[in-house]
Amino acid sequence: MRGLQILIDGFAISSLYGIGALGFTLLFGVCGVLNLAHGGIILVAGLFGWWFASEYGIGPYGGAAIGILAGLIASYITYFLVVRPIQRSRAIPKSEEEIFVLTGTLLWGVMIQDGMDYLFSNNPVTMQPLLPGVINLFGVRTPRNELLIAGICWAVIGLLYLLVNHTRIGKQLLAAAINPRGLTLLGFQLSRIYLVVWTIYGLLAGLAGVLLASFFGVSSDNAGNLTASAFTIVILGGLGSVSGSLIAAYVVGYAETLTAYLLAPTLRPIPALLILILVLYIRPRGFLGRR
Repeated sequence: MRGLQILIDGFAISSLYGIGALGFTLLFGVCGVLNLAHGGIILVAGLFGWWFASEYGIGPYGGAAIGILAGLIASYITYFLVVRPIQRSRAIPKSEEEIFVLTGTLLWGVMIQDGMDYLFSNNPVTMQPLLPGVINLFGVRTPRNELLIAGICWAVIGLLYLLVNHTRIGKQLLAAAINPRGLTLLGFQLSRIYLVVWTIYGLLAGLAGVLLASFFGVSSDNAGNLTASAFTIVILGGLGSVSGSLIAAYVVGYAETLTAYLLAPTLRPIPALLILILVLYIRPRGFLGRR
């Protein structure tokens, strides 16, 4: 029974990780930005969603909507106040732009974490389940909320696939990832495309935050671990590879679930870091990354 429980829980957790990592991957693949404030943005969504749901009595779905909006706003603030000024600065050489963006988003992520700690303290909080109750699944008692979260994640993944592969804006995103200069020569504005990417990223990070708050619970102390897990997933999958990130999300998710069940829940973050070190030594380009 424990093995089946690990399979079910690991699937839900991995699906949630996949949603969080997809936005991170899309952001790097199209905009070339590794956003180290990622965990902080997820944290903002989860905490604001929980706060509005509990303090204002709007229920888990109302709280989820507010949380996703908070994640989107945090994404815009990160882009317009941190990333874009660095990219447009004439004082920063283009060859050093990436390291400045990394440093800027890292510091911004620390500021978000400290801000959330000040507003909400670092005590873990949990949002009401989106779907209460328990179902008997192959003899294993499983929360309905857990199955709903996995279903929502895969529905969103499917919608993102349709957006990228079967819409005009999606084809522009693919073109921007492959040849941004060529897209500019054709008359398209990269700034508009980048704004679309940051919007999608904010919505995905916001959704990941509220689902996480409903599943595990969130705390201001989680920001670093959330960023580390997402970073591990995109490195393992291959920078910029959406398919690789989904595969990696399940590798990391199941590794963490096994650790929590067989060793201790407090050791859950360790596998992600160990996997990251191994990947950097053995296969730096990840599962499906480019050479």
